[in-house]
Amino acid sequence: MTGKQVDYDSETQQLAVFDAADLRVAQGVAQGDPLSFADELVPDDLYRVEAAGPARRLKLRAMPGGAFQVVSGAADGRAGRRLHLDSCLTLMARDGTTSEAIVLVEVEADTAQAVYLLPLGRLEQGEDYRLVGIDRHAGTARLAEIACVSFTRGTRIAMASGAQVPVERLAPGDRILTRDDGPQVLRWVGQTTLRATGRFAPVLIREGALHNARDLWLSPDHRIFVWQREDHLRAGRAELMVRVRHLINGDTVIQSEGGFADYFQLVFDDHQIVYAEGIAAESLLVDHRTRGAVPEGIARHATPQHLSYEVSETLLSGSDAVALLRRASGL
Repeated sequence: MTGKQVDYDSETQQLAVFDAADLRVAQGVAQGDPLSFADELVPDDLYRVEAAGPARRLKLRAMPGGAFQVVSGAADGRAGRRLHLDSCLTLMARDGTTSEAIVLVEVEADTAQAVYLLPLGRLEQGEDYRLVGIDRHAGTARLAEIACVSFTRGTRIAMASGAQVPVERLAPGDRILTRDDGPQVLRWVGQTTLRATGRFAPVLIREGALHNARDLWLSPDHRIFVWQREDHLRAGRAELMVRVRHLINGDTVIQSEGGFADYFQLVFDDHQIVYAEGIAAESLLVDHRTRGAVPEGIARHATPQHLSYEVSETLLSGSDAVALLRRASGL
């Protein structure tokens, strides 16, 4: 199984970002200037996207106290620099639709070395976007929301009693059936409503695609658990954790953009695998990445062993992974 599993580090996060020079002011006070941090931005300036998409892969490690460190992908290739979450911008397209983006600043010895933009929605090459909002405090929460795994409204969760209950009707104290530890008490239920675009557009696993009883909608980075009777995926083991965004095939698993998504997060004393519409899917892992999205008093989880079962995207590409996993589970 060498090379086929992820060397999982629960504190790291990989982000696809624009370099600052990929967005320049096409009209406004700072005309011609590249994107910068909040202190240098001018509201109402019009930014033009000059790149086809976020080309840089920035890998971060979340540190205690909410700080971040660059593991790889830095502007000059040097790892170890701090990454400051500067601000969250609201950008308006020509048709009046808005999307958010996080400004990230790479810092060394208190000096900015590079500026990046993490889009939370789609930014199209050659299009102009007006800067209509600068929030210096929302960046941490938004980055935490990206890392949060969530169920959408209406998703039925299996209770310890065997009942199937919509996630929005769950409350702390409810006893939920878990795969590894049987009935467990639910400690916290979070709810966020986000624009269903980019990193926050939900993924639909159609009814029956993975033996699910009904359509199942999950956040893109949500991991599901699959037990293989036969190793059709050639992962080298029977137990797998798979991110649903890696299963998108345009047919039985799709990502749907548009409107808003009501997302719900489930937290237990430990990270758990629960059953949603018959599919084994993880609960929220509380760690340094997601800490900003949960209330004070919720204990941080130890990294569970089963997350080392996560398979890489490369293992899933080039084939209909959904069909392979369906056959492999042999149900």
